[in-house]
Amino acid sequence: MALSTMLKKVNLFGINYAVTDYSTAVSQILTWVNKIEASPAVSPGFGVTALAVHGLIEGYKNSELRNQINSIDLVVPDGQPVKWAMNWFHNSGLKDRVYGPTLTLHLLEAAAQKNIPVFFYGSQQLTLNKLAKNLQEKFPRLQIAGIQPDRFRESTDEEKELDRQKIIASGARLVFVGRGCPRQERWVAENKHHIPAVLIAVGAAFDFHAGTVKQAPEWIQRVGLEWLFRLNQEPKRLFKRYLTTNSLFLYLFFKATLKKVF
Repeated sequence: MALSTMLKKVNLFGINYAVTDYSTAVSQILTWVNKIEASPAVSPGFGVTALAVHGLIEGYKNSELRNQINSIDLVVPDGQPVKWAMNWFHNSGLKDRVYGPTLTLHLLEAAAQKNIPVFFYGSQQLTLNKLAKNLQEKFPRLQIAGIQPDRFRESTDEEKELDRQKIIASGARLVFVGRGCPRQERWVAENKHHIPAVLIAVGAAFDFHAGTVKQAPEWIQRVGLEWLFRLNQEPKRLFKRYLTTNSLFLYLFFKATLKKVF
């Protein structure tokens, strides 16, 4: 039985989140890596996404995307507001979120220890080069099987197949996907049955670990204000996103709270 079917899942505004922490998520992912490694020709791939408020609201608004996200095997609560909502509405008892950039580091550390080859898909070539350099310094034993920058457009069917074959030929068993939400979730959902690997959508992890974007201090992350820190860094790009997604999340939260209380 797949471990993902054993984890408790709760529905938050249409998205099925796993009630999990870093340790359990890493353990589950490594179990799937072992299964794939034992029989790569017949084992299906496995999809993971660290989904924060933005992805949750995008899925809420778009039924096709919502179905794609819910087809991903493991959806972990990336944002503090998501964790708080899961605890409030479902008594999930989560003590922490499962933040994509931090989950990435936990998995890379395990990959270095267990000789699991990894692949990075998405972002820009310069960012990927810096990312690979920083990670090799942090984890000297890490096997980076390959990198593939994003085209920042919809790939043709031929390009999609070329990307799949490149990843398969690399032998990677962990594929980190940094294409931005919701493009990365769509990619994971579309490719997890074609590539014998665990495909993990990790949001801004590439930029943070490459050092091209500054990460919010831990205390800001803990109180759920990372969005404000990032808005201050990229106001033109993020203002409309946060205005719409955060407002709709708050509306849904208070609407559901009124229903729960009354």
